[in-house]
Amino acid sequence: MSALTDPTAMLLRSFCLATMAGQYEEVMQRAEKEGWSHRQVLRHLCESEAVERGQKRTARLLAESGLPEGKTLSSLDEALLPPKVRRQLPALIDGGFVDRGDNVLAFGLPGRGKTHFLAALGRELILRHSKRVLFRPTFKLVGQLLAAKRDLRLENELKKLDRYDVLILDDIGYVQQSREEMEVLFTLLAERYERRSLLISSNLVFSQWDQIFKDPMTTMAAIDRLVHHSIILEFDGASQRVKKAGEKEPKPAGD
Repeated sequence: MSALTDPTAMLLRSFCLATMAGQYEEVMQRAEKEGWSHRQVLRHLCESEAVERGQKRTARLLAESGLPEGKTLSSLDEALLPPKVRRQLPALIDGGFVDRGDNVLAFGLPGRGKTHFLAALGRELILRHSKRVLFRPTFKLVGQLLAAKRDLRLENELKKLDRYDVLILDDIGYVQQSREEMEVLFTLLAERYERRSLLISSNLVFSQWDQIFKDPMTTMAAIDRLVHHSIILEFDGASQRVKKAGEKEPKPAGD
């Protein structure tokens, strides 16, 4: 009897247990040969279903995350990270800060590896902890929120973003906003305060954030919410891009 016509396999499919249904006949044959108990058969089928569902969930989370290709933990040169950042990496990968709703704020000049670090961290949070992560350049997300506000659906858009355990805002320092744009960004920060984690990279230190939010009071309020529960990472040192570009240049003859 095939898996397509076996009554038990058909029942498993009706319960949306596709992996168990697909493996049922093969597992039963193996169980008969090896003398498995009913408990062993059930456990094997359930474990196979769980593994398959886990793999599909991970693939789905990665696909919807928007994380840049290639910026992974394996491609991150940890030797180039500042010592303090390198020491904090294991604790961040552990993911406890997400459960607490804490933020991670990465500061440094362009080319210091902030984006790669946060993207790699976001990927690990998916792979290891099945967290929902969304990576967006800040200017794109601000534009998305502004369009939603103009269409009178900002609340719905914020609810969609609230489904993500982690929201990565890349290059917040490059956003030069109008008051309307500043307001939607501040609304997003306020909505996630103490509930959902933000990972933010910035080439501007806090004292320069008035370039982003324009209004001093709004700037202070935004910084206060972000810093209250946060881990601050400083990416100092030489530009990694310049260093890597120099390594690729051909050496003069005779060197």
